[in-house]
Amino acid sequence: MNLDPHEPTSELCHIPIRENGEPLVDVLALSDRIFLDRPRFDYKRETLLRQSVAERFSEAASRLPEGYRFGMVEGWRPPFIQARMFRSTWRLIAEQYPGLSDEELRPIVERYTAPMEESVPPPHTTGAAFDLALYQGDEPVDLTSPFEWRDHHGFAFQVEGLSDEARRNRDILGAAFEPTGITNYPSEYWHWSYGDQGWAYRGGHPYALYASIEPVGWKPEARDAIDAPLEFIEY
Repeated sequence: MNLDPHEPTSELCHIPIRENGEPLVDVLALSDRIFLDRPRFDYKRETLLRQSVAERFSEAASRLPEGYRFGMVEGWRPPFIQARMFRSTWRLIAEQYPGLSDEELRPIVERYTAPMEESVPPPHTTGAAFDLALYQGDEPVDLTSPFEWRDHHGFAFQVEGLSDEARRNRDILGAAFEPTGITNYPSEYWHWSYGDQGWAYRGGHPYALYASIEPVGWKPEARDAIDAPLEFIEY
């Protein structure tokens, strides 16, 4: 079976979802080697994941070499933030490729941000996916050189041209997660998941385990619940 590394919605929509009812839990409570990393965008982030995902993520953290930790960017994401992120990515890609039509832009945008599709719920909205960075002590390690961290040409996990240091650090990520069942979305080195349709697609599983979910008692931040595209935070 030849898999498309970009995992288009046109492929994922054929994978059924059998929701198993697992609750969302805070992964930070399970491991002192996972912490909330600095934000990439200005909105309230969540460190919630489905229970099995959180436990497997904690296991991966325990498998890191001594002195290494995971900086978690976020886990579960509300649909309205996902929609804002899609608009933000669309705007960014459109600026980079001004000659492309909307029809030509869409598959490129969907490579980096999932659209709000009923048949293919974005992974973060299911509690199955999380984004991360890798730290040694209190400092983030190099995962991207010679690419700048926001350069999409360096996003794919197995991209050619990485420095020896960046490749070695990505290999540390892969080695930590490999025994846990959590898998990487090949187009984004920082995005990992278990139980969503992407996981099922790349692993040959007959169905996904998680549909979209909302935390019990959760309420959105009023300042976040708007329609504007997200803006990167510059450091």
